[in-house]
Amino acid sequence: MNKRIVNRVLEEAKYMIKTGDTIREIAKIYGVSKSTVHKDLNDRLKVIDRDIYSKVSNILQYHIDIRHIRGGESTKLKFLEKNLM
Repeated sequence: MNKRIVNRVLEEAKYMIKTGDTIREIAKIYGVSKSTVHKDLNDRLKVIDRDIYSKVSNILQYHIDIRHIRGGESTKLKFLEKNLM
C-alpha cells in the first residue's frame, strides 16, 4: 500500500479516536470523499493496525446505533425553524 495512503488512514483514525467525529465530518476536514474515509477506516485500517481498528470500529458502531436519534433531532429542528418563519 502507498505510504501516503497509510499515513492518511492513520491520521483519520487517530483523529476519530481523539474527537469521535463522524465519517462525514472527517471527510470535510481531510478533503476526501465520505466513501474514501469509509474505505480507509473499515478496510485499509484493518490491514494496517488491528488495535487502532478495534477502537475506530467501536466508534463507528456507536454512530450507527445513534443515527436514527440524530436524524430525528435534525428533522425536528428543521420543522421547528420552518414553522417559526
